[in-house]
Amino acid sequence: MSIRNFRAFLFAALAAASVQSIPARDAAVSVEESVRNRTGFAVRWQQDAEAREECLRTVHSLLGKPLTMRSAVQIALLNNRDLLMTFEDIGVSAADLREAGLWKNPSIDLSVRFPDRPSRGPDWEESAAFDLLDLLMIPLRKRVAADHLEAARLRVADAVLKLVADAKRAFFMLQASEELVSKMNVARETEQVALELAQKQHEAGNITDLDLLRQQARYDEARLDLASVESDRRGQREALNRLLGLWGQDTEWKVTASLPQLPSSDPSISGLESLAVVQRFDLAAAHVELSSQVRALGLTKSYRYIGALQFGADTEREKEGDHLTGPKLTLELPIFNQGQARIARGEAELRRAERKVENIAIEIRSEVRELADQLAAKRETVRFYQDEILPGRAAILQQSLLRYNGMLLGNYELFAARTEEAAAERKAVEALRDYWTTRADLERAVGGSLSAKKTPPSERKTQISKRKP
Repeated sequence: MSIRNFRAFLFAALAAASVQSIPARDAAVSVEESVRNRTGFAVRWQQDAEAREECLRTVHSLLGKPLTMRSAVQIALLNNRDLLMTFEDIGVSAADLREAGLWKNPSIDLSVRFPDRPSRGPDWEESAAFDLLDLLMIPLRKRVAADHLEAARLRVADAVLKLVADAKRAFFMLQASEELVSKMNVARETEQVALELAQKQHEAGNITDLDLLRQQARYDEARLDLASVESDRRGQREALNRLLGLWGQDTEWKVTASLPQLPSSDPSISGLESLAVVQRFDLAAAHVELSSQVRALGLTKSYRYIGALQFGADTEREKEGDHLTGPKLTLELPIFNQGQARIARGEAELRRAERKVENIAIEIRSEVRELADQLAAKRETVRFYQDEILPGRAAILQQSLLRYNGMLLGNYELFAARTEEAAAERKAVEALRDYWTTRADLERAVGGSLSAKKTPPSERKTQISKRKP
């Protein structure tokens, strides 16, 4: 085979090898389906300006109405820049997969040697070679790169679920702050009325300086509490703005004022640990990375004695005009480096991947148990406030008002009863807030859903890969 024909063969093979589809879109669609099945929310990989503009129109449409928990989460999934950056990991890994399926470019050497006597013509020598070892390693290399793409897909899905939980938590915190500002404002107004009455009584000589100072202190504390809650509300609003990816005029949204009521019941906590181990994307990604390490180590061991293997053709033109053409083989002799360091490194990375899987599984189970226990305790706290403490404080205020109308109770005792009722209402709001934020954390710990669902086709590959060694 002449050098010209050999070049044609190499370039044809290279062109054939490069005709591969990039599975990035399939991986992104899988993430979108998994999130929709787990949470009911839509997420999208925004690869071009048209997709970005469409998502922005959806965001602005949602911002035109008072934000609910669901609309806030949906805006975050479409507009959070950190999530959009994380989505690009799929594109990077898909490009690596395509690169893994391509041959290395062939190398061509050309040399010209000129004689020391003019009677002789120059001596030409050409050679072309390609890396045969690289060709043999393509199937295994592609499997490792496919594992990396799958792990990237799972990490992106896990980042989406984390953002869902963070947005829910931030929204519930802001809703609670809105209610707390209202409750604390009532307490401040009550103490203000009491102070004004105390000032008039002091001017008339009916109360002492000490009584007036005590009432002034209570009023100042109420003002300080209100200012603190208002500061928290502003901070929580900005925290939600960051999660929603909003700035400028888009930050002028309004939020629905009240926290959701306590649901009649919670999903059964039995089996949540097992459900979390099945559903958690970060654990699935760790399993895929472990499988990838196994394959990478096998690849290293299989070709440990072959450092370089090149095959090609060489041609030389003699001074008489004849051409000498023949095959060319370059082989690296494994005398000094037999891949010992690469194998040791691969074994260490494999052990590290195994420990990572075990650690994530242990942390997931512990986190689920802890949050499930907290959720049950916070539900009981909310119910106790709603069933016992708030009705009791309302009854105390009602009885105090009756006694006040009968001139059996003084002004300050009535004010104190109203202040104590407002304080109980504040703690009830905080308890309900803690319940909903804990529930959002538990949903995240379990993997996006507190109830087992039929495994969608996009997630079956992940569960199969987790059972591989």
